[in-house]
Amino acid sequence: MKLEFGYGTGCQTVEVPEENILSILRSNEMEHQHRGAEAVRYALEHPIGAKRLSETVKPGQKIALITSDISRPLPSFDVLPAVLDELYAAGVAPADITVVFARGSHRGHTEAEKEHLVGTRCYHEVRCIDSDPEDCVHLGTTQAGTPVDITRTVAEADFRLCLGNIEFHYFAGYSGGAKAIMPGVSTPAAIQVNHRMMVRPEACAGRLEGNPIREDIEEAGEICGIDYIVNVVLDEHKHIVYAVAGDKVKAHREGCAYLDRMYRKPIPQKADVVIVSQGGAPKDANLYQTQKALDNAKHAVREGGTVILIGACPEGLGSAPFALWVHEASAAHDLAERIGREFELGCHKAAAIGMVLEHAAIDLVSEMEPDFVRSIFLEPYPSAQEAFDDAVKKYGPDLTVIAMPFGGATLPIAP
Repeated sequence: MKLEFGYGTGCQTVEVPEENILSILRSNEMEHQHRGAEAVRYALEHPIGAKRLSETVKPGQKIALITSDISRPLPSFDVLPAVLDELYAAGVAPADITVVFARGSHRGHTEAEKEHLVGTRCYHEVRCIDSDPEDCVHLGTTQAGTPVDITRTVAEADFRLCLGNIEFHYFAGYSGGAKAIMPGVSTPAAIQVNHRMMVRPEACAGRLEGNPIREDIEEAGEICGIDYIVNVVLDEHKHIVYAVAGDKVKAHREGCAYLDRMYRKPIPQKADVVIVSQGGAPKDANLYQTQKALDNAKHAVREGGTVILIGACPEGLGSAPFALWVHEASAAHDLAERIGREFELGCHKAAAIGMVLEHAAIDLVSEMEPDFVRSIFLEPYPSAQEAFDDAVKKYGPDLTVIAMPFGGATLPIAP
């Protein structure tokens, strides 16, 4: 059987005997009743655990709309027009609305990027600014010791509405909900306290209850105050197929349940070899982003197996701290061990790779130099076919295979 995996702007193909394939993981077939901006409008007309937004806000209130930065796939330009219409219907003036890009520890945006993210209408109707980690208000501290230091525009708003997309997150369980606040508009110091719990086994994809990071995120959101959310679920091509609006927890959980129906994939058993890709550009621009597919793939590979990770990575590692940590480590184990005592943003991706290497080998098909790939504890291959052929030699002709063409989206669930 010929399998295709997105790789940059092209693809990698692998011939795998059909009898060796346990599963090919793609989204479950579902009939989506609403898509795109229509799905957002429908969600706002049918809020969960709350009144309609137009019945909740009041004229004269200062409204903060917290939305994703350029590193996230949320199509804010499809979400914000319907939100603005609801606010205007309540008598809110455009001058009282500010869109805040939740950039967490990421770089700021150019004005052209801001307009691209929110769309021309929104950009010219209301103020659009980046969160500012240098100008925050301290609102309290969570039980885990995370300072709730929130960018001033959000902290001082009368009404806070969080936008986001819901997908599996490798240590927060799911994205969306209060994640727009923590880490979205928080300080690097606060984010570090929260993220250092990623080494705990309960901090994993698809888990909400008992997940220390998700619980800390939602406590931070409670301290800050979240009045409303609008979250969307995206298909494999990053188009909106479902939306929720309303209560920060109840609406979010409905969105998570819909995501589960789309992307939670039971597998008959863990495989000797998992072949996985992010799906191509722009999701495999660097290893920092490609790691998302790897972290889902780890749930499908058996102890001592191999993950064939396919990602062009033309930008290399994609993070200076990430690069520093992998080059300072003498073994992959050092990465996971170090993050537990010395958390640093960017380096958590290195630690996540180190944690996978504790249980399985990783063959990387990329554009990066082979010697460089070996220096970061991965085995380089020029093609996925060559990596698979070597895996056959390693495990024998009866090896079992799971394929994940959109690895960042699908979550394998082993028996």
